[in-house]
Amino acid sequence: MLGPLEVIDADRPVALGGIKQRATLGFLLLQANRVVATSQLLRALWPVDEAPTSARKILQNAVWGLRGVLSAGTAGNDGAGAPALLTQAPGYVLRVDPDDVDLHRFQRQVEAGRAKFSAGAPEDAATLLREALTLWQGPALADLVETGIAWPELAAVEKARLDAMEDFFEAELACGRHQAVLGELETMVAAESLRERSCGQLMLALYRCGRQADALAVYDKVRTTLVEDLGLEPGRSLRDLQHAILTHDTSLSLPPSRPPGAAPYQLGRRTAREQTAEIPAQRRPGSGGAPLASVPDPAPAAAAHRARTAVAAPDGRRTAAAATVTERTQVSVALIATELPEDTPGGTWSESADTALEAVAGAVQEKAEHFGGTVVASIGPVTLALFGACSGDGDRKDAAERAVHASLAVRDALGSAAYATGRHGRHPAVRAAVVTGEAIVRYRPDDPGTPPTLIGTLLHTGQSLLDRVPAGEVRVCANTREAAEAAITVDPAGDPATGWEVRGIRREYPGEHTVPIVDRDCELDLLRGLLSRTRHRAKPHLVTVLGDPGIGKTRFVTEFARAFADQPEPARFLVGRAPSFPGDDALAVQGEILAAACGILPGQPAGEARAQLAATVRRVAADPREADRLLPPLTPLVTPGHESADPAEALAAWRRLVVALAAERPLVLIIDDLHRADDALLDCVEDLVETAGAVPLLVVAAARPELLQRRPDWGAGKRHTSTLGLDPLSDAAIDRLLEVMIAPEQAAAVGEGPDDRRRYMRRLLASGSPSGALRHLYGRIRKPLSLPAAV
Repeated sequence: MLGPLEVIDADRPVALGGIKQRATLGFLLLQANRVVATSQLLRALWPVDEAPTSARKILQNAVWGLRGVLSAGTAGNDGAGAPALLTQAPGYVLRVDPDDVDLHRFQRQVEAGRAKFSAGAPEDAATLLREALTLWQGPALADLVETGIAWPELAAVEKARLDAMEDFFEAELACGRHQAVLGELETMVAAESLRERSCGQLMLALYRCGRQADALAVYDKVRTTLVEDLGLEPGRSLRDLQHAILTHDTSLSLPPSRPPGAAPYQLGRRTAREQTAEIPAQRRPGSGGAPLASVPDPAPAAAAHRARTAVAAPDGRRTAAAATVTERTQVSVALIATELPEDTPGGTWSESADTALEAVAGAVQEKAEHFGGTVVASIGPVTLALFGACSGDGDRKDAAERAVHASLAVRDALGSAAYATGRHGRHPAVRAAVVTGEAIVRYRPDDPGTPPTLIGTLLHTGQSLLDRVPAGEVRVCANTREAAEAAITVDPAGDPATGWEVRGIRREYPGEHTVPIVDRDCELDLLRGLLSRTRHRAKPHLVTVLGDPGIGKTRFVTEFARAFADQPEPARFLVGRAPSFPGDDALAVQGEILAAACGILPGQPAGEARAQLAATVRRVAADPREADRLLPPLTPLVTPGHESADPAEALAAWRRLVVALAAERPLVLIIDDLHRADDALLDCVEDLVETAGAVPLLVVAAARPELLQRRPDWGAGKRHTSTLGLDPLSDAAIDRLLEVMIAPEQAAAVGEGPDDRRRYMRRLLASGSPSGALRHLYGRIRKPLSLPAAV
């Protein structure tokens, strides 16, 4: 089967007859020893709607002919072990010894090779896998494929061959034979340019051959193909491998010889980076007085190159043992110092000052973990929390924002009555410094309970900044200030030496217009048409704007609001963002929208907020009794700290008020980052459009594609829903951005050619912070940060 279909009897080929008879045998062999329905065979032999009226008769004749061929081979013996084609409802079954079929021998040999590799014997694995691959004499059932047959089962067989080839290359690389497989790898990558695993293997082989530039060229080529053809960036593993090559990571060197009893290799879906990044495991950082600026790495050098392992569980499934990964990456670190009041001698608040410090450290850890961080060390009164070290790229983009949020939350929590201590009931003094930059991080992805280890000068920077922070303040470095500018407000009078004091959280929706909107005119016209339709027909509508991270969803919906909020007969635009962090208020979006509708500003006194809410509700409610029913459940949404009402009751009241607002004036609700929402918010958004009635209400939700992974039927089959996908910007659009933002004489500072400049601009726009990207660009070309008035 692995090549043209052949049946061999006593070393002689057997005549198989015409194409339908050969195709019948080939399909039955793909389903060997399983019953194949007659209808399934008919669909395999003829395309849909092209089967002749005599199709069943032709199939019966083919089966009769095959039985004659197979029985002829058993003449002169007792027929033991010979194949047999039997009739069995609802069709036929071909009984055959798997050892007599090369496809089954191939599959068994590949499994044996993988087992050898997992057992720490790459030499034996490479031999077995090579023998398995030599069984192939061309595409599976090549003669049938030439006639136009394209069964899904054949595609699966071909995929298994490619997987086995990658397994073979992996075993050869583990044996240090990168030169031997280089040619085969280049051929495979040329034919299968979207298989990232083999691309990574080729990059590793080229790097070990001293061809670093060629290895990086392979990455650039596969990335270009993925971005231009699919709109996707390479996977995390391939990006890590590129970074390792750029930094000459020692983990890419040839693996050492493996002593008896060493942890076995793992074969399967591992990447080239994972196959060779065998880094020593780290102990949990201690608290025994080591300076914060140098969290020690206690693992000796002799423990290097410990491999990731694969072991068999009792039920036969394979599980991967933990391994330490080392990478140099961008992180944010919060250094939080808490000092007890001087009049806490032995513990008015607790049995001892040590116990008090322990309780304070627990509060710090709780807030850090709430915002997605990890406490990696607590040394005396200072706690070190790490953000963005072991998460996906999307999580790393807001690591600085989360670190600042956590520091402010710690300060506010320790200022509450629960932590008052000492004879005079004073609170612990809290000061915090948040720094952002590159550092070496070591963590165990398969053991989240073990905190990462952090090494680098970033800790020196943080400790130096912390020493200059007065009690009660949170200060940030320049990098943190830039990365989190959309979410925080700072004292503009800061400087790099003393940092910038954080004044508070920026609650308003970020309306960044520093990067112009291009290549989105058609999408904006679609939204404008839906708004017009909603207004004139009084029909609620939900449109979901889908796009990958960094593609510009937020800027797009912001531009929509800016462009159409001041049109004749303007609509009211209210904006909310789904909670950014785990455990945030489930009704935060509703509260943000309600506050905007009532004109309530962040930090406004609770009494004023309640008064403005009451005025708005009484203005739009149908009658005073309805207003009296709405106010109690709505009040907690706009007055933090107020006793919370029943969430279901608050949600129902919020929906009724939104409908009333839409009846008063056409209403557009913009909800950003809906993919982060919990199920209750998703249900609320869908139900709002379905139950609002005849009012001009347009709901625009921006989300990443993972929303459809959670809710595959999101908006499907419903009359008043639409989905709008944002594609990556075209080269022409990128060129327009470059023309607006960069003078011709400065273009060379961004890239040598048009393609280089476009790639650079795409990376900036995908960074998650357009204004930060723009500053980065203008810093590179040394041009003042200014744009034409039209922009």
